[in-house]
Amino acid sequence: MSKRELLTVLDSPGETGAVPCCPPLTERPLTPAEAERTAVMFKALGDPVRLRLFSLVASHKDGEACVCDISDVGVSQPTVSHHLKKLREAGLLTAERRGTWVYYRVAPSVLAAMGQALSGQR
Repeated sequence: MSKRELLTVLDSPGETGAVPCCPPLTERPLTPAEAERTAVMFKALGDPVRLRLFSLVASHKDGEACVCDISDVGVSQPTVSHHLKKLREAGLLTAERRGTWVYYRVAPSVLAAMGQALSGQR
């Protein structure tokens, strides 16, 4: 599986606006490719600092946060940048540079897709 395929978390939108990276876990066993894509997302969120950064972005006003607003998580700025990069590589966050700052937002429909995979509902 290519890196590009691993980073493709969502396919085309469905009725709820998101097609999960995989079917609900209660529907059928995951294929190896589905398990790879899903593991990339959950592995990225398996670190407490990354989970906190993801939460800060997801809950921030207007659904986006400047790195200057979320960098106080108890680690150095280079470490924050490393964790944000891992979240982007996993397809969980998108980033946009505006002047000297980078703004992050949760990738479209990623929360709905992850919820669908875990809830057992489509």
